[in-house]
Amino acid sequence: MEHQLPPLNALRAFEAAARHLSVKNAADELCVTPGAVSQLVKTLELHLGVQLFRRVNRGIFLSDAGQAYLPPVRNAFRQISDATQKLAVPADTGLLTVSATPFFAAAWLVPHLKSFQKAHPGIDLQVRASNTLADFSRDGVDVAIRHGMGQYPGLASQRVLTVEMVPVAAPALVAEHGKPKKPADLLQWPRVNDAERKGWRLWFEAQGIADTGPARGPSFDDAGLLVGAVQAGQGVGLLPAALVANEVAEGRLVGGVGWVFFFFFCVVLVFSCGVGGGGGGGGGGRAARGPGG
Repeated sequence: MEHQLPPLNALRAFEAAARHLSVKNAADELCVTPGAVSQLVKTLELHLGVQLFRRVNRGIFLSDAGQAYLPPVRNAFRQISDATQKLAVPADTGLLTVSATPFFAAAWLVPHLKSFQKAHPGIDLQVRASNTLADFSRDGVDVAIRHGMGQYPGLASQRVLTVEMVPVAAPALVAEHGKPKKPADLLQWPRVNDAERKGWRLWFEAQGIADTGPARGPSFDDAGLLVGAVQAGQGVGLLPAALVANEVAEGRLVGGVGWVFFFFFCVVLVFSCGVGGGGGGGGGGRAARGPGG
């Protein structure tokens, strides 16, 4: 007699929770509540008669049974996805789905859409703004734009922009402190930082200033929030020149002309190897996200 299969939704909840090692992140992906994910996982554990996760404090870890069960479950979902893509022949709609971080989409991509549409009238763009990694095998994304080194297994990439980091500040803050005459003057200014608090140290070193002391002031893991803090006059911020060019040109921000630091990350266009003439390989990889997202 054939063994009864577990509920599909319970398997999806297990796979997502195991991949993220987080009930909350799995719930966000599946658009349900964390409680629903926990209940579905519990249902699957009762169905199988084994514990799939070890719960330590507020974290979860795969048990031995969970580690053994995850690969075949993940492969089964991948096979279903691959078979569906082969069977379903989409209409040639000219739709191109682009994944980009919210800040890059708002600051650079949207202002350039008109020129793109004029050059390629047969292509309709669908922009998905997200800070999460783009999974080409699951998300229905054609290309992704991210900060990174451009080296992602199973994917091809092309550089879009070199990241030139420049200091920018609100006009009111410049009026209060006076426009700096040399980079060292910014040591006396309030500064806002990236999440890792490394940007300013690297920038000062590029200007020949080694001893900058500890990184003080607020930090942000989202470039859009960092720009908002700078515009509110909370401090001078270090941001990609190309992404704040409009704010500087329109006078909403004041930039340090010529004080550039070329960041080791760049903005790259990432796509499956079968797209854009990449050749070879599959399209199951993920596009990374780096600083400045």
